[in-house]
Parts: sequence; C-alpha cells; structure tokens
Amino acid sequence: MLVALTDPIDPAGEAILRQAGHAVELAGEGGLDALLARADAVIVRRKLPDDLSARAPRLLGAIRQGVGVDMIPVEDCTAQGVLVANVPGANADSVAEFAIAQMLAIARRVAAMHDLLLREGWSTARAQSAEASELRGRTLGIVGVGAIGQRLAEIAAQGFRMRVLGHRRNAADLPAHIRYATLEMLFAESDYIVLACPLTEATRGLVSAALIARMKPEAWLLNVARGPVVDEAALLTALRERRIGGAALDVYDVQPLPVEHPFRQLPNVLLTPHTAGLSREAVTRMSTSAAEETVRILRGEKPRNFVNPEAWEAALRRRAHLGHPAPEVSPA
Repeated sequence: MLVALTDPIDPAGEAILRQAGHAVELAGEGGLDALLARADAVIVRRKLPDDLSARAPRLLGAIRQGVGVDMIPVEDCTAQGVLVANVPGANADSVAEFAIAQMLAIARRVAAMHDLLLREGWSTARAQSAEASELRGRTLGIVGVGAIGQRLAEIAAQGFRMRVLGHRRNAADLPAHIRYATLEMLFAESDYIVLACPLTEATRGLVSAALIARMKPEAWLLNVARGPVVDEAALLTALRERRIGGAALDVYDVQPLPVEHPFRQLPNVLLTPHTAGLSREAVTRMSTSAAEETVRILRGEKPRNFVNPEAWEAALRRRAHLGHPAPEVSPA
C-alpha cells in the first residue's frame, strides 16, 4: 500500500512503514493532490483539503504527526469511513520546555541584552538586568491542561516553584500542583499565560478583547497552541497601547507570518516560526508513533489514538469496497 507524506518524517518512522511492506512517497513536484489520488494513507503535517475523501478515493487513514487535528477534515473523513489518528503526548516535553524557555528569555531579558551587547556595548546591555526578574513566586496560567499543559505545570511548579492555575473543560482530577481557575480568574491573576489548547469551534477566538483586558499590565501571553485561538486584532491593540507586558507567539492566523505583519514591528513581541514541538527527540517520537498508527490502520486495526471512533463501521465497509481483506479479529 502507498503512504503519502505531506512533509518529510524522521527516517526511523519511514523505516517502520517500509518494513511493514508499504511504499512511501513525499508530496513533490506533482503536488499533494496527485499523490492523494493514489494514496492508501496519509501522514499529515500541513492542512489537507476539506474535500479530502473526494480527492483521495483509496484513502483508509489520515494520521496526524502531532496532536492538533485541525489540519484534517475530520467530519468528511468520518462520513466516508476514513480513520483519523494522532499522536498525543509525543511532543509534550518539547512544547513544555519551549514555553519555559520563552518565559526565561522574557524574565531575564535575554533578547534585549544580546541585541544591545552587539549594538551598544557591555554596559548598556548589562543595565537591562535592572529589569530582570525570577520565575519563582510568579503565577503561571495554563489554558488547556492536557499532556502539554500538565508537563508544563510540573516543570513550573516543581522546578521553579511557580504558582500554577489551569483551565480546561473538565475541572476534575487536576494534579495537586495545579489550581483550577475560570478563564476570567486565570487572565486576571497570571503573570504568564500559556495557551496549550486544541483549535476547535469552542476555542476559536477564545482569547478575546475582554479576556486580554483582564491581564496585568506586566503580564505576557504565550501562544504555543494555534493562532486563531487568539483574537489577533485585540492582541495587536493591547500590545500597541502597552496595556500588557507582551506576547511570545509561535503560531499565527496566517502561516508563514507575512513579511508585512505588524507583529514584526512591535518591540514587546517575541516571535518564533511554529517550532515549539520540533526538537530532534520529539520529531523522532512523532514520526515513529504516526508510522505505527499508519501500519495498524492499513492492517485493518483500530488505531490506539482514535480521533473518530464513530467511523469504524463505515471504515470496514470502505475497506471491503476497495477490495482489502477484513481484519481477522476486530479489536474491541
């Protein structure tokens, strides 16, 4: 069977696919559409077309090399019996450590010191230390306390002795070092706010002008989730008017970030190109886990991280229609 790659994966993941007897092909000059038309499965690192099933008539599975499945038209896949899987937790350490690195860079004024040392010299750069602060004793608010949020909270609370507030749909069973907070409380009391929630219809535009208005004057907003979780116009206004300390952004409404985007002109913004989850270790874990899920789906098994389990019966019918043998045992 043919596994399409929207983007390269780690060689360890590709080896798993080939050892299982599958051909592997990267979207190239012919474009993704031409590859999808022949593919039995696709491993996803970029947005797929909304009419995926029409463009990929042989497709049995769409597997996200990562966590967020907003890149996959899950509703269309479910209706047509295409199984969707992801690899939650594979990049949790990478994203959590990245958020900590951002907070440390902000608190200790690392970027400003580097720039001033090169441009204006030792004494000017060293003077920035007068505005530096520690993370210990500060309040961290985490929106989305899943695998990433929990790992971030663990590092912040146990490593830096920060007070941690968390918000998620299910307030029960939070670790002892995370205090549940409403969004209003979290935005009002936090010195650093990290967005680590998935992009859904419920979270699109979640960080509104009203919530931003609750932030402390020196508080920073860090987004390692998805750009559309934040009302970008409201954030720009708050940054321009210096009503908050700043924003550290790894994701944006439009990616790549346009060269003329006003974020690029603001001194109180720390910008990175959607790399929070892309350490060497995380890429290997995500690639191998996505490959393993792909092999399961192509064998006719349920994936371990099943995003659309309601599609299972339709998937069996689709598999039979395409002439593939049914699984010997249907896993529970």
